[in-house]
Amino acid sequence: MRVSKAMIGTLSAAAAFLAFTASVRADGEVNIYSYRQPDLIKPLLDAFTKETGITTNVLFLDKGLVERIQAEGANSPADVILTVDISRLTEAKDAGVTQPLVNEEINKDIPAHFRDPAGNWFGLTTRGRVVYASKERVAQNDITYEELADPKWKGKVCTRDGQHSYNIGLFASMIAHHGEAETEKWLTGLRNNLAKKPDGGDRDQAKAIFAGECDLALGNSYYVGLMLTNEKEPQQKEWASAIKVLFPNAKDRGTHVNISGMALAKNAPNKENAIKLMEFLSAGEAQKIYAEQVFEYPVLPSAEPSEVVKSFGPIKPDTLPLADIAANRKKASELVDKVGYNDGPQD
Repeated sequence: MRVSKAMIGTLSAAAAFLAFTASVRADGEVNIYSYRQPDLIKPLLDAFTKETGITTNVLFLDKGLVERIQAEGANSPADVILTVDISRLTEAKDAGVTQPLVNEEINKDIPAHFRDPAGNWFGLTTRGRVVYASKERVAQNDITYEELADPKWKGKVCTRDGQHSYNIGLFASMIAHHGEAETEKWLTGLRNNLAKKPDGGDRDQAKAIFAGECDLALGNSYYVGLMLTNEKEPQQKEWASAIKVLFPNAKDRGTHVNISGMALAKNAPNKENAIKLMEFLSAGEAQKIYAEQVFEYPVLPSAEPSEVVKSFGPIKPDTLPLADIAANRKKASELVDKVGYNDGPQD
Protein backbone atom coordinates (compact mmCIF):
# COMPACT_ATOMS: atom_id res chain seq x y z
CA MET A 1 0.00 0.00 0.00
CA ARG A 2 1.37 3.39 -1.02
CA VAL A 3 1.20 6.01 1.77
CA SER A 4 0.62 9.58 0.58
CA LYS A 5 1.97 12.72 2.23
CA ALA A 6 -1.60 13.63 3.18
CA MET A 7 -2.04 10.30 4.95
CA ILE A 8 1.27 10.76 6.78
CA GLY A 9 0.12 14.19 7.92
CA THR A 10 -3.19 12.81 9.13
CA LEU A 11 -1.51 9.95 10.98
CA SER A 12 0.98 12.35 12.57
CA ALA A 13 -1.81 14.64 13.74
CA ALA A 14 -3.71 11.66 15.15
CA ALA A 15 -0.61 10.42 16.97
CA ALA A 16 0.01 13.86 18.43
CA PHE A 17 -3.57 14.07 19.64
CA LEU A 18 -3.41 10.60 21.26
CA ALA A 19 -0.15 11.53 22.98
CA PHE A 20 -1.71 14.75 24.24
CA THR A 21 -4.93 13.16 25.50
CA ALA A 22 -2.99 10.33 27.15
CA SER A 23 -1.47 12.90 29.47
CA VAL A 24 -4.86 13.40 31.10
CA ARG A 25 -4.44 10.06 32.85
CA ALA A 26 -1.08 11.00 34.30
CA ASP A 27 -0.54 12.68 37.65
CA GLY A 28 1.31 15.95 38.05
CA GLU A 29 0.33 17.43 34.67
CA VAL A 30 -1.79 20.26 33.31
CA ASN A 31 -3.10 20.58 29.75
CA ILE A 32 -3.17 23.99 28.11
CA TYR A 33 -5.10 24.97 24.99
CA SER A 34 -3.43 28.12 23.72
CA TYR A 35 -4.01 30.81 21.11
CA ARG A 36 -0.61 32.21 22.06
CA GLN A 37 2.46 30.95 20.24
CA PRO A 38 4.25 28.19 22.23
CA ASP A 39 7.60 30.01 22.14
CA LEU A 40 6.03 33.05 23.84
CA ILE A 41 4.73 31.09 26.80
CA LYS A 42 7.50 28.48 27.11
CA PRO A 43 9.62 30.51 29.58
CA LEU A 44 6.56 30.90 31.80
CA LEU A 45 5.69 27.24 31.74
CA ASP A 46 9.30 26.20 32.32
CA ALA A 47 9.36 28.39 35.45
CA PHE A 48 6.06 26.89 36.62
CA THR A 49 7.36 23.33 36.21
CA LYS A 50 10.59 24.21 38.00
CA GLU A 51 8.64 25.62 40.96
CA THR A 52 5.91 22.98 41.21
CA GLY A 53 7.16 19.86 39.46
CA ILE A 54 3.96 19.85 37.40
CA THR A 55 4.47 19.06 33.71
CA THR A 56 2.72 21.29 31.17
CA ASN A 57 1.33 20.07 27.86
CA VAL A 58 0.44 22.71 25.27
CA LEU A 59 -1.89 22.36 22.31
CA PHE A 60 -1.49 25.44 20.11
CA LEU A 61 -4.37 26.42 17.85
CA ASP A 62 -4.37 29.63 15.81
CA LYS A 63 -8.10 29.23 15.18
CA GLY A 64 -11.00 27.01 16.20
CA LEU A 65 -9.92 26.58 19.82
CA VAL A 66 -13.41 27.02 21.26
CA GLU A 67 -14.95 24.78 18.62
CA ARG A 68 -12.36 22.11 19.42
CA ILE A 69 -13.27 22.10 23.12
CA GLN A 70 -16.99 22.04 22.30
CA ALA A 71 -16.51 19.04 20.02
CA GLU A 72 -14.53 17.18 22.69
CA GLY A 73 -17.34 17.72 25.19
CA ALA A 74 -17.10 16.24 28.67
CA ASN A 75 -13.99 14.26 27.68
CA SER A 76 -11.98 17.33 26.70
CA PRO A 77 -8.42 17.20 28.07
CA ALA A 78 -8.27 21.01 28.28
CA ASP A 79 -7.50 22.34 31.76
CA VAL A 80 -6.53 25.96 31.08
CA ILE A 81 -7.28 28.19 28.10
CA LEU A 82 -4.71 30.88 27.21
CA THR A 83 -5.65 33.50 24.67
CA VAL A 84 -5.38 37.11 23.59
CA ASP A 85 -8.09 39.76 23.28
CA ILE A 86 -11.22 40.22 25.34
CA SER A 87 -13.32 38.99 22.40
CA ARG A 88 -11.80 35.51 22.51
CA LEU A 89 -12.16 35.30 26.27
CA THR A 90 -15.82 36.30 26.15
CA GLU A 91 -16.32 33.97 23.19
CA ALA A 92 -15.08 31.08 25.33
CA LYS A 93 -17.35 32.10 28.19
CA ASP A 94 -20.40 32.54 25.95
CA ALA A 95 -19.74 29.17 24.30
CA GLY A 96 -19.87 27.46 27.69
CA VAL A 97 -16.34 26.02 27.61
CA THR A 98 -15.17 27.80 30.79
CA GLN A 99 -16.13 27.47 34.42
CA PRO A 100 -16.22 30.20 37.08
CA LEU A 101 -13.36 30.36 39.55
CA VAL A 102 -13.40 32.37 42.74
CA ASN A 103 -9.84 32.42 44.02
CA GLU A 104 -8.50 34.84 46.61
CA GLU A 105 -4.91 34.67 45.39
CA ILE A 106 -5.79 35.44 41.78
CA ASN A 107 -8.31 38.14 42.70
CA LYS A 108 -5.69 39.77 44.93
CA ASP A 109 -3.21 39.97 42.05
CA ILE A 110 -5.53 40.94 39.19
CA PRO A 111 -7.51 44.21 39.42
CA ALA A 112 -11.28 43.78 39.15
CA HIS A 113 -11.60 45.59 35.80
CA PHE A 114 -9.22 43.03 34.26
CA ARG A 115 -11.33 39.99 35.16
CA ASP A 116 -14.80 38.63 34.55
CA PRO A 117 -17.13 39.49 37.45
CA ALA A 118 -18.16 35.82 37.65
CA GLY A 119 -14.57 34.51 37.41
CA ASN A 120 -14.86 32.96 33.94
CA TRP A 121 -11.74 34.70 32.66
CA PHE A 122 -8.78 36.71 33.98
CA GLY A 123 -6.42 39.17 32.30
CA LEU A 124 -2.69 38.44 32.48
CA THR A 125 -1.08 41.26 30.51
CA THR A 126 -2.34 44.41 28.82
CA ARG A 127 -1.42 46.20 25.63
CA GLY A 128 -2.33 49.76 24.76
CA ARG A 129 -4.16 50.59 21.53
CA VAL A 130 -1.87 53.50 20.89
CA VAL A 131 -1.13 55.95 18.09
CA TYR A 132 2.03 55.48 16.05
CA ALA A 133 3.20 58.95 14.96
CA SER A 134 5.93 59.95 12.53
CA LYS A 135 8.93 61.34 14.41
CA GLU A 136 9.74 63.41 11.34
CA ARG A 137 6.34 64.86 10.47
CA VAL A 138 4.31 64.99 13.70
CA ALA A 139 5.47 67.61 16.21
CA GLN A 140 2.93 67.03 18.98
CA ASN A 141 3.53 64.48 21.72
CA ASP A 142 0.00 64.00 22.98
CA ILE A 143 -3.27 63.14 21.30
CA THR A 144 -6.77 61.82 21.94
CA TYR A 145 -8.74 59.18 20.08
CA GLU A 146 -11.35 61.86 19.45
CA GLU A 147 -8.75 64.01 17.67
CA LEU A 148 -8.17 61.32 15.05
CA ALA A 149 -11.44 62.46 13.46
CA ASP A 150 -10.28 66.10 13.25
CA PRO A 151 -10.11 67.22 9.58
CA LYS A 152 -6.56 68.49 10.16
CA TRP A 153 -5.47 64.85 9.84
CA LYS A 154 -7.28 64.30 6.53
CA GLY A 155 -5.35 61.85 4.37
CA LYS A 156 -2.79 61.25 7.11
CA VAL A 157 -4.11 58.24 9.08
CA CYS A 158 -3.59 54.52 8.45
CA THR A 159 -5.22 51.54 10.17
CA ARG A 160 -5.75 47.86 9.66
CA ASP A 161 -9.19 46.40 8.86
CA GLY A 162 -11.91 48.07 10.90
CA GLN A 163 -13.43 44.69 11.72
CA HIS A 164 -10.24 43.34 13.25
CA SER A 165 -10.71 42.54 16.91
CA TYR A 166 -8.06 45.08 17.97
CA ASN A 167 -9.99 47.92 16.35
CA ILE A 168 -13.39 46.60 17.37
CA GLY A 169 -12.23 46.69 20.99
CA LEU A 170 -11.27 50.35 20.67
CA PHE A 171 -14.48 51.26 18.85
CA ALA A 172 -16.50 49.42 21.50
CA SER A 173 -14.77 51.47 24.20
CA MET A 174 -15.74 54.65 22.34
CA ILE A 175 -19.39 53.51 22.41
CA ALA A 176 -19.09 52.85 26.15
CA HIS A 177 -17.75 56.37 26.72
CA HIS A 178 -19.72 58.42 24.18
CA GLY A 179 -22.74 56.40 23.09
CA GLU A 180 -23.55 54.86 19.72
CA ALA A 181 -24.61 58.04 17.88
CA GLU A 182 -21.49 60.04 18.78
CA THR A 183 -19.25 57.09 18.00
CA GLU A 184 -20.82 56.80 14.55
CA LYS A 185 -19.96 60.45 13.86
CA TRP A 186 -16.43 59.92 15.14
CA LEU A 187 -15.92 56.75 13.11
CA THR A 188 -17.13 58.54 9.98
CA GLY A 189 -14.61 61.32 10.63
CA LEU A 190 -11.83 58.82 11.18
CA ARG A 191 -12.75 57.03 7.95
CA ASN A 192 -12.53 60.31 6.04
CA ASN A 193 -9.08 60.98 7.47
CA LEU A 194 -7.68 57.69 6.20
CA ALA A 195 -4.86 57.89 3.67
CA LYS A 196 -6.02 54.65 2.03
CA LYS A 197 -8.31 51.69 2.53
CA PRO A 198 -7.55 49.83 5.77
CA ASP A 199 -5.24 46.87 5.21
CA GLY A 200 -2.33 44.91 6.63
CA GLY A 201 -1.43 44.37 10.26
CA ASP A 202 -0.19 46.78 12.92
CA ARG A 203 3.43 46.42 11.80
CA ASP A 204 2.34 47.37 8.28
CA GLN A 205 1.00 50.66 9.66
CA ALA A 206 4.45 51.47 11.04
CA LYS A 207 5.92 50.53 7.66
CA ALA A 208 3.46 52.91 5.94
CA ILE A 209 4.56 55.77 8.21
CA PHE A 210 8.22 54.96 7.46
CA ALA A 211 7.37 55.05 3.73
CA GLY A 212 5.62 58.43 4.05
CA GLU A 213 2.17 57.05 3.18
CA CYS A 214 0.65 58.45 6.38
CA ASP A 215 1.66 60.32 9.53
CA LEU A 216 -0.47 58.59 12.17
CA ALA A 217 -1.70 55.03 12.67
CA LEU A 218 -3.49 52.92 15.24
CA GLY A 219 -1.43 50.04 16.58
CA ASN A 220 -0.85 47.90 19.64
CA SER A 221 2.02 49.00 21.85
CA TYR A 222 3.71 45.59 22.01
CA TYR A 223 4.36 45.47 18.25
CA VAL A 224 6.82 48.32 18.68
CA GLY A 225 8.88 46.19 21.06
CA LEU A 226 8.70 43.21 18.72
CA MET A 227 9.87 45.35 15.79
CA LEU A 228 12.69 47.06 17.70
CA THR A 229 14.14 43.67 18.71
CA ASN A 230 13.52 41.78 15.47
CA GLU A 231 16.88 40.34 14.43
CA LYS A 232 15.41 38.07 11.74
CA GLU A 233 13.82 40.97 9.83
CA PRO A 234 16.01 43.98 10.66
CA GLN A 235 14.02 46.25 8.33
CA GLN A 236 11.34 46.24 11.01
CA LYS A 237 13.77 48.05 13.31
CA GLU A 238 13.77 50.88 10.78
CA TRP A 239 9.97 51.02 10.77
CA ALA A 240 9.86 51.17 14.55
CA SER A 241 12.62 53.78 14.72
CA ALA A 242 10.60 56.05 12.41
CA ILE A 243 7.69 56.29 14.86
CA LYS A 244 7.01 57.52 18.35
CA VAL A 245 4.34 56.04 20.60
CA LEU A 246 1.58 58.41 21.67
CA PHE A 247 -0.73 57.29 24.46
CA PRO A 248 -4.16 58.71 23.62
CA ASN A 249 -6.23 60.45 26.30
CA ALA A 250 -3.34 60.41 28.77
CA LYS A 251 -4.63 63.67 30.26
CA ASP A 252 -8.18 62.44 30.85
CA ARG A 253 -9.69 58.94 30.93
CA GLY A 254 -6.58 57.07 29.79
CA THR A 255 -5.56 54.83 26.91
CA HIS A 256 -7.71 51.92 25.77
CA VAL A 257 -6.10 48.62 26.70
CA ASN A 258 -6.85 45.04 25.77
CA ILE A 259 -5.58 41.89 27.40
CA SER A 260 -4.10 38.48 27.08
CA GLY A 261 -5.82 36.17 29.51
CA MET A 262 -6.65 32.79 30.92
CA ALA A 263 -9.70 30.74 31.80
CA LEU A 264 -10.39 27.49 33.62
CA ALA A 265 -11.80 24.97 31.14
CA LYS A 266 -15.28 23.67 31.90
CA ASN A 267 -14.34 20.00 32.23
CA ALA A 268 -10.74 20.40 33.42
CA PRO A 269 -9.59 16.87 34.33
CA ASN A 270 -6.61 18.24 36.27
CA LYS A 271 -8.48 21.06 37.99
CA GLU A 272 -6.22 21.32 41.04
CA ASN A 273 -3.11 21.65 38.87
CA ALA A 274 -4.94 24.06 36.56
CA ILE A 275 -5.69 26.36 39.48
CA LYS A 276 -2.05 26.17 40.61
CA LEU A 277 -0.97 27.25 37.14
CA MET A 278 -3.47 30.12 37.09
CA GLU A 279 -2.29 31.29 40.52
CA PHE A 280 1.30 31.15 39.30
CA LEU A 281 0.54 33.13 36.13
CA SER A 282 -1.09 35.95 38.09
CA ALA A 283 1.78 36.30 40.58
CA GLY A 284 5.02 38.29 40.51
CA GLU A 285 7.62 36.05 38.85
CA ALA A 286 5.36 35.00 35.99
CA GLN A 287 4.08 38.52 35.46
CA LYS A 288 7.65 39.73 35.02
CA ILE A 289 8.60 36.91 32.65
CA TYR A 290 5.45 37.35 30.57
CA ALA A 291 5.90 41.10 30.28
CA GLU A 292 9.56 40.72 29.23
CA GLN A 293 8.69 38.04 26.68
CA VAL A 294 5.80 39.72 24.87
CA PHE A 295 6.50 43.46 25.49
CA GLU A 296 3.16 43.91 27.23
CA TYR A 297 2.23 45.44 30.56
CA PRO A 298 1.72 43.16 33.57
CA VAL A 299 -1.70 43.39 35.20
CA LEU A 300 -0.17 42.91 38.65
CA PRO A 301 0.16 46.52 39.87
CA SER A 302 3.51 45.92 41.58
CA ALA A 303 5.15 44.28 38.52
CA GLU A 304 7.31 46.33 36.16
CA PRO A 305 7.20 46.29 32.35
CA SER A 306 10.34 45.57 30.36
CA GLU A 307 12.96 48.27 29.76
CA VAL A 308 11.96 48.41 26.09
CA VAL A 309 8.34 49.10 27.02
CA LYS A 310 9.38 51.66 29.63
CA SER A 311 11.17 53.55 26.87
CA PHE A 312 7.81 54.29 25.21
CA GLY A 313 6.85 56.40 28.23
CA PRO A 314 4.26 55.86 30.97
CA ILE A 315 0.80 54.54 30.16
CA LYS A 316 -2.36 55.56 31.98
CA PRO A 317 -4.80 52.72 31.24
CA ASP A 318 -8.49 53.42 30.79
CA THR A 319 -10.16 51.74 33.78
CA LEU A 320 -13.36 51.01 31.88
CA PRO A 321 -14.21 47.38 32.76
CA LEU A 322 -13.40 45.08 29.88
CA ALA A 323 -16.76 43.42 30.38
CA ASP A 324 -18.35 46.73 29.33
CA ILE A 325 -16.22 46.80 26.20
CA ALA A 326 -17.17 43.22 25.38
CA ALA A 327 -20.85 44.14 25.68
CA ASN A 328 -20.45 46.78 22.94
CA ARG A 329 -18.44 44.77 20.43
CA LYS A 330 -21.44 43.77 18.32
CA LYS A 331 -22.59 47.39 18.04
CA ALA A 332 -19.06 48.44 17.12
CA SER A 333 -18.90 45.86 14.35
CA GLU A 334 -22.24 47.03 13.00
CA LEU A 335 -21.04 50.65 12.96
CA VAL A 336 -17.93 49.71 10.98
CA ASP A 337 -20.16 48.33 8.24
CA LYS A 338 -22.71 51.14 8.53
CA VAL A 339 -20.19 53.92 7.88
CA GLY A 340 -18.33 51.91 5.22
CA TYR A 341 -15.09 52.16 7.18
CA ASN A 342 -13.25 49.53 5.18
CA ASP A 343 -14.08 51.34 1.93
CA GLY A 344 -11.70 54.09 3.01
CA PRO A 345 -12.16 57.88 2.68
CA GLN A 346 -15.33 58.96 0.89
CA ASP A 347 -15.02 62.74 0.66
